[in-house]
Amino acid sequence: MSKPGRNDLCPCGSGKKYKQCCQQRKAPATSGGPDAAALQAALEHHRAGRLPQAQAIYQQILQAEPDHPDALHYLGAIASGEGRHRDAADLIGKAVRIRPSRAMHYNLGNALKALGELDGAAESYREALALKPDYAEAHVNLGNTLQAQGKLEEAIGHYRSALLSRPDLADAHVNLGNALRAQDRLEEAAESYRRALALRPDHAETHFHLGLVSRALDNLDEAVACYRKALALKPDYAEAYNNLGIALRVQGKPDEAIEQYHKALALKPDYAEAFSNLGSALKNQGHLDEAIEYYRRALALKPDFVDAYSNLLFSMQFSSNYSLAELFAEHLRFAAQYEAPLKPLRKAHRNSPDPQRRLKVGYVSADFYRHAAAFFIEPVLANHDKSRVEVYCYYNNTRRDELTERIAGYADHWVPCRGLSDDQLAERIRSDGIDILVDLSGHTAGNRMLMFARKPAPLQVTYLGYPGTSGLSAMDYRITDRYADPEENEAYYSEKLIRLPDSLCCYRPTGDMPEVAPLPALQNGYITFGSLNNFNKVSDQCIELWSALLRAVPTSRLLMLTVPEGTAREQLIGKFAGLGISAERLELHGKFPSREFHQMFRRVDIALDPFPVTGGTTTCETLWMGVPVIVLVGQRYISRVGYSFLSAAGLRDFAAHTHEDYIKVATRMGGNIPLLAEIHDGLRARMAASPLCGEAAFTRNLENAYREMWAKWCNAAT
Repeated sequence: MSKPGRNDLCPCGSGKKYKQCCQQRKAPATSGGPDAAALQAALEHHRAGRLPQAQAIYQQILQAEPDHPDALHYLGAIASGEGRHRDAADLIGKAVRIRPSRAMHYNLGNALKALGELDGAAESYREALALKPDYAEAHVNLGNTLQAQGKLEEAIGHYRSALLSRPDLADAHVNLGNALRAQDRLEEAAESYRRALALRPDHAETHFHLGLVSRALDNLDEAVACYRKALALKPDYAEAYNNLGIALRVQGKPDEAIEQYHKALALKPDYAEAFSNLGSALKNQGHLDEAIEYYRRALALKPDFVDAYSNLLFSMQFSSNYSLAELFAEHLRFAAQYEAPLKPLRKAHRNSPDPQRRLKVGYVSADFYRHAAAFFIEPVLANHDKSRVEVYCYYNNTRRDELTERIAGYADHWVPCRGLSDDQLAERIRSDGIDILVDLSGHTAGNRMLMFARKPAPLQVTYLGYPGTSGLSAMDYRITDRYADPEENEAYYSEKLIRLPDSLCCYRPTGDMPEVAPLPALQNGYITFGSLNNFNKVSDQCIELWSALLRAVPTSRLLMLTVPEGTAREQLIGKFAGLGISAERLELHGKFPSREFHQMFRRVDIALDPFPVTGGTTTCETLWMGVPVIVLVGQRYISRVGYSFLSAAGLRDFAAHTHEDYIKVATRMGGNIPLLAEIHDGLRARMAASPLCGEAAFTRNLENAYREMWAKWCNAAT
């Protein structure tokens, strides 16, 4: 150990800086006696960083006087500095029992904390604070210990106490920010990080933490700037490269994001999170095989990485390379790995088995904001019969917008839960007495699959958010309809399928949807086909079929949205060129904000649904804008959702079951402009009058399904 610097903590354990302690005084108070001179000599060596000499003298003192508290304490301090924390705890613990001081209690706390003995560490810090209530460092370390125990509110109180006496203590500001961030108090956390940076602007980790908060607050430009500043200060900061990649991906810069992930992996080849994020970036570019490979590499490095496994499962749903049987088997492997160990922890349910009583229904989602899933669940929450259903919404996110506020208003109980562990959330749901718990995420981002695996409610249902089985035995039912899931699909679900009678779900158009414009072809003199879904749904088979359609209608053009700039767009143009479609016939755009996105629909005559992954929300929005959608019906749920929507809207004529039929439907429609204009002008009214938009009737059907499930459970329970 080298000699301490003036601003380092003093090795004597006082908690003060060296320049404020032993550097300016000969020695701390000792017990006097014949060993005083020896102790003074040992401390001189200790302060100078000559630890072997100091250690030898401390041991000589203890040979003569085994209970010498100062020698025990300082010998323990050396052991702690060398990482021998058990020796340190034993030595300092003995000193404390002989003649306690605040420094001894503080250093004992540090040793116990390093050993993971958090209760003992907290008690030692409290003893130090009893002797010196304004001991800032003890407040900070007690706060750190409490934070490690999940006692965030207590931790925050101690960080604030430290800052009352030492407002210049940068670490206290940082750790306060960390605790506030863990509570999702993001604005307060950002302010704490900024105060720390005002005191210590060259601290890379604090810039990184501020970047995390900024990204969570959707301040992406600030997040990117924070990560870049962290990297300027610490070029080998793999975590900063990884999170910079995340922010750039959300900004719609996939090529730059991928570059950052590769930099992270060059520094840290076993960085599972970077492999998973790289997979997600490639998935968004439509490179599904590569994405799946990177998710598997992440899992090989970190087998308990449940989010990577969910990402793998979701990506496999998008790929046409896997059969229903293969997909089902992979979901069951997920359950075998993650659900099976949790089954012994399940508790009996004490819900009253009364089939007629008011039901407590809980909805769990990370998407109660302007998100596709929220658009479909809002009509349900707005129309629930509160005499039949008491609604709980468990929100696993921090994002809030006007849709969040409306959904919170529909709920009888609004429970933000992102900061709760799976055990804590399961216990909260159990204590709330939920009868039917509804998963709205499946294996998508922000899911709580492992909480559902704990089976906190007697009936658990998956609905809406995911295009396949959860794989969990704890999930009792899956809500669907006969168009999305024909009978032959039942073998590929771990859940029992409940098919709603009129519609899979209910669509409520957003308030910013523009009026239907005249058919563009009337003015253009040619047909504009449109691909309006997320680009990652556009498969190579899709491009081949669309190219055949464009060749069949040689004057037509294709408008595509959400196509990333850079490599993905260049490759797309190259694929079309190889199939005889020149770049002049393509109009490619990236992502638009919602209002501008909907305006682009007014430039499309006929929308082309992708496959094997069909559209969802976008299909409904497209129909609402008067644009017919040509759907290719497949076997899997993910290939049949569009068909379900068309069926509910009474528009099955827009569906095709073969590639040849797809082209025939599109060319027949595009070849009759007057008929197309008539369809276009009447489509919104037709859709509004259909079951797809019948909010009250749909919600009654859903409530009836809940009641049917509940009656069966009550019958089995009695």
